[in-house]
Amino acid sequence: MGAQNGKDLLIKVDMTSDGQFETIAGLRATRVSFNAETVDVTSLESQGGWRELLAGAGVRSANISGSGVFKDAGTDERARQLFFDGETPDFQVIIPDFGIVEGPFQVSAVEYSGSHNGEATYELTMASAGALSFTAI
Repeated sequence: MGAQNGKDLLIKVDMTSDGQFETIAGLRATRVSFNAETVDVTSLESQGGWRELLAGAGVRSANISGSGVFKDAGTDERARQLFFDGETPDFQVIIPDFGIVEGPFQVSAVEYSGSHNGEATYELTMASAGALSFTAI
């Protein structure tokens, strides 16, 4: 994967649970992280005393975060409502020249801020809430 524009990393949400995804408007910065817990099965018989991990075990998770300015009343309202209702709709994360990650996420944090002579901004944090799929681009 070569150098890419940061603006091409998109976070989309299923607005009405009908499979139609819409980009969350106003995001200026986005981040996605994938994690996998390990299960240590090292024993006295482990070769050379090296740690051994159980393949395919452990919990996998993904986190998405983004920050930006308010631009679109529809997606702003949807993100806010997802937090207060505790819903876990499908999201899509478009990673340029890599692929599309899709699956249920829960909005786990919403932060609003603003300065006296600046724009109001927000930050969203979402945690995976089920199995995710990956489609290469």
